[in-house]
Amino acid sequence: MKRKVEWLLVISIIALALFGLIMIYSASYIWAEYKYSDPFKFVKNQAIFFFVGVFLMWVISKIDYYFYYEKANVIIITCIILLVLVLIPGIGSVRNGSRSWFGIGSFGIQPSEFTKLGLIIFTSKYLCTHKKYFPVLIFTLCLFGLIMLQPDFGTGSIIVMSILGILFVAGMNISFLVKLGVVGVVGVVILILIAPYRLARILSFLDPWSDPLGSGFQIIQSLYAIGPGGLFGMGFGNSIQKHFYLPEPQTDFIFSIISEEFGFVGILIVATLFLTIIITGFKIAYRSRDLFGKYLCFGIMFCFSFQTVMNLMVVVGLIPVTGVTLPFLSYGGSSLLITMCSMGVVLNISRFDR
Repeated sequence: MKRKVEWLLVISIIALALFGLIMIYSASYIWAEYKYSDPFKFVKNQAIFFFVGVFLMWVISKIDYYFYYEKANVIIITCIILLVLVLIPGIGSVRNGSRSWFGIGSFGIQPSEFTKLGLIIFTSKYLCTHKKYFPVLIFTLCLFGLIMLQPDFGTGSIIVMSILGILFVAGMNISFLVKLGVVGVVGVVILILIAPYRLARILSFLDPWSDPLGSGFQIIQSLYAIGPGGLFGMGFGNSIQKHFYLPEPQTDFIFSIISEEFGFVGILIVATLFLTIIITGFKIAYRSRDLFGKYLCFGIMFCFSFQTVMNLMVVVGLIPVTGVTLPFLSYGGSSLLITMCSMGVVLNISRFDR
């Protein structure tokens, strides 16, 4: 059955991504001028990914989503190969302490971003023909382990939570999920204890002013950006914290600059766009009568929602810094491309039901 295009979803996506371009320029031009002698360095790079992403979203929205059902095994094997290759010195490049990137000139591709969608596709196919949840969990933890070797705890956590969301929709027992949650907490504690920098992040989260020039620096500067925003903000381009106070504000902490320059009104508009995308996406998943389409759409929307919420919680100091980008708004080509592609899949599911 063919339906009309979900124009509300399309408009919200384009509006949010365009606003992201504007804010990347505002947040980065001082740092870009200082480091590259080009104030438009970051926004030009992101603009390339934006136009490619919009094109890919349009193309993917035309492709029958059952194509991914047929190619699920190939997709996940490709993702695994990329996750292994990125760990090899000379092939993968180190940025901000993580070997998570394939460097291509000034651009970087992050395979863990593509793994998010690849694993969701594979899990959705598997659950259509099997009702055994344990193999899915074991496989997910194996991929989580590969990502932790980079290390990239934020992306790994989003992948695990997204798969748990699909398993919940597929009918996994709630009590079993609770037990998994307990095991997960124990695992997180162990990961924190074996990596001193993670323990430092936890301590700085609990009391950032205990080390204001070290581990607590980012969150303190983020709060200093959010605080003065008021109702209408300080005005576009008038942020103080982007003047070398908040490190690389165009990435994970771009929401802080939005809050500082546009205040509560700006936060409300951005939140409305995010909620529109999330609610519309979950409605599409709920009304889908095809099992694969339902699982796939739910998985994509869980992933998008968890990533959005996690970034916002970091920015306002509710959880430790994770290095997770804010979809559509943060600087990052891989994140923007995979989010656009994922939304293209959701648009196709919204139009065609089996």
